[in-house]
Parts: sequence; C-alpha cells; structure tokens
Amino acid sequence: MFRIVQKRVLNDAVVLMEFEAPYIAKKAQAGQFIIFRIDEQGERIPLTIADYDRENGTITIIFQIVGKSTQHLATLNEGDTILDLVGPLGVPTHLDPDVKRVCVVGGGVGCAIAYPQAKALHSRGIYVDVIAGFRSKDIVILEDEFKAVCNELVLCTDDGSYGKKGFVTNALQELIDAGRNYDAVIAIGPVPMMKFVCKVTEPYNLKTIVSLNPIMIDGTGMCGGCRVTVGGKIRYACVGGEMKFACVDGPDFDGHQVDFDELMRRNGTYREYEQHCRLMAQAEK
Repeated sequence: MFRIVQKRVLNDAVVLMEFEAPYIAKKAQAGQFIIFRIDEQGERIPLTIADYDRENGTITIIFQIVGKSTQHLATLNEGDTILDLVGPLGVPTHLDPDVKRVCVVGGGVGCAIAYPQAKALHSRGIYVDVIAGFRSKDIVILEDEFKAVCNELVLCTDDGSYGKKGFVTNALQELIDAGRNYDAVIAIGPVPMMKFVCKVTEPYNLKTIVSLNPIMIDGTGMCGGCRVTVGGKIRYACVGGEMKFACVDGPDFDGHQVDFDELMRRNGTYREYEQHCRLMAQAEK
C-alpha cells in the first residue's frame, strides 16, 4: 500500500499528490512515469513523475481529473492509501552532454511534466527558458516552482488574462527571432500543441523532444496499446518508418519524426467513454 503524504488542489481540475514510495524515489529520473491502481478493481493508469525526493522517499504526481480513476483518486486525502504504484517506467530524458541552452515548453497540465525536465536541466547548470501556456489565468499551475528552476519564465494565456496573450508557439517563435540560440527544445502538453511546436522548430533544424502519453495499459510493451509511429508520415507503411512503444521506448521521442495525426486519432479512442464517466459521476453526487 502507498500512503498519500500531501495533497494540493492546483485548480478545479488538477490535483497534486505526494506518495510514500522510497524504492521508486531512489531510482526515478526526469521523463519517467508510474502506473497506479487504486484498488483490486481499479484501472491501471500511467502518470508522469512530477517530482521526487530521494531523502524522504517520496514521489509527486500531478493529474487532471478526466475519467473514472482520476475522479476516484481526487477524492482521497492525506493519510489514505492506494493499492499499487509501479515504477519508475520508461526511458529518462536524454540530452547530449554538450547542450548548453534549452527551451522547455509546457501546455496546460503538461506543465506538470515539463517541471521536472526544467528542474533536472537547471540543476546541471544548463541555461533554461520555460514557456508555459494555459487557456486562462484561473488554471495556471506551478508558476513559483518554474521560476525557481529556470532563467526566464514566459507565461502565456489564450485569452490574455495573465502573462502574454497568445499560444506557446508564438512565444517560442519570438524567442528564436530574438536570437536565443537553443541547442534543444522540449515540448510537453496537448498533442496538437506539441505538433505545432515541432513545426516552429523544424525550419531551424532545432532538436525537439516531445513526451508522448498515448493509451498505455501494462507499461512493459506487452499489450501494444501505446504504439506510436516514429520516423515516417504514412501510418504503418512509411518508408524508413519504425513502430515504437511509448512505454518502453519512450515516452520521449524526436518530435520531427512522430506521426502526430495518428497519435491524435488514437488518443481520442475513449473520449466518448470518458465523457460518459464524467456524467455518471456528476449524477451520483
């Protein structure tokens, strides 16, 4: 059993939880994820490790309340326990040792995954700019945490209610135009956002890493549910293309090689079911 030692509601739909998990905390690195299961009847749900404390033996996850399991998890409080917490899974984020300047781009709840990336890079003495984008001021998360682990934070909101008005792609283009010679860009957020970040960086041949969170089930590559096409544009038949599993080969991939259109179709598979779960949960209240 894994005990919740801290719970923070970051906004109406996003919750932070810190769990006692000393063995996971000992090995966790930026870019890796866990799979949790609340009880014997629970779903297996993957979530990226947002932070870890090796000394205290804890890991932190930040999740958006979307389906049945995240709705259930959000009802738990400090001192409560869940049955399973497996990890760390996936390949840690890797950048060449000679990288000196990186821009980390996060969108919405994806900022929860962008934060450990920025923190890890900043701790290595790398110059880090962070661009964090949200729909509006009321759903901004981790602002103070980002400020502590980057050289410059650019906050964007779609409606202009906080920070710069516009999308993260606009802010990234402005920084590139201003002469920020980045060695790499890391983009984490909604799939369309990552797709268009890659379109911004592609003309500059600027290495762009994206963190893919497609449909995962077992986290070991056995089920094939999280397959993504990397290295080509035509689904399953691309010349030079390669089928990979996000759970064991990723979740980080070269963004310029990802078939984003296929990924968006796969991620929408259970959208109708998730909406049904939300409506059922509301009816039960």
